[in-house]
Amino acid sequence: MAKLRFTFGTMGSGKSTQALQIHHNLRARGLTTLLMTQLDRTEGRVSSRLGVSADAEIVEPGTDLFELVRRRGMSVGHLTAVICDEAQFYEPNQCDQLARVVDELGIDVYAFGLLTTFQGVMFPGSARLMELADNRTEIQVEARCWCGARATHNARFVDGVQVISGATVVVGDTGGPSAGEVSYDLLCRAHWMEGARAARGDQLELLDHDEARPADRPDRSGPVEVDPDAVPTSLHATRVPSPQPAGDNA
Repeated sequence: MAKLRFTFGTMGSGKSTQALQIHHNLRARGLTTLLMTQLDRTEGRVSSRLGVSADAEIVEPGTDLFELVRRRGMSVGHLTAVICDEAQFYEPNQCDQLARVVDELGIDVYAFGLLTTFQGVMFPGSARLMELADNRTEIQVEARCWCGARATHNARFVDGVQVISGATVVVGDTGGPSAGEVSYDLLCRAHWMEGARAARGDQLELLDHDEARPADRPDRSGPVEVDPDAVPTSLHATRVPSPQPAGDNA
């Protein structure tokens, strides 16, 4: 019976290497596979930091993966497996389509990706795969934080300083923080949270100083003082003089 398998891990844990290994092993036995990726280091290929790579189908936003796999299966006669690298970037509905590939076409799907963003929250695609997958496996190759503890979080650095705001997808180097560019590194939870707290503190400090607000545009985000005597009541708004009886004018 075909299955949807999701394998996740931090950067540098060997996700792409394992995807390429499955792709190679199946093809070595004469079986047909479809290798797919999105936003890989090398466009149009799945590549590993160990130096191996293979041609891959590029998954674009909005691509119907069920139809893509169905058409490819018809063109080659039969597909044994679909191998999806960088699956964290897939749209949730594309993950649903991968589940349909398993259930309706009887084709195994192996998906590999990060679990959480640099902000410490799950990627939408990874969250959907965790909900749908028949098997969920964390890669056991342990990456290490600079302190030597097990690395569990992906961190983004700008000018060598950890940040927790910005676009979810930004291309950068993964060799550790370097001044003047976006980079990524692996941290243990304790040091990731320490950096996140510092980043939040910097943002709050900027808000407190409010240096960017023009002098002629005061801050109106706080409580507003209202003079109750200046607010008209419904009586003031609707009061109409009563007509005088005709006899009173005589």
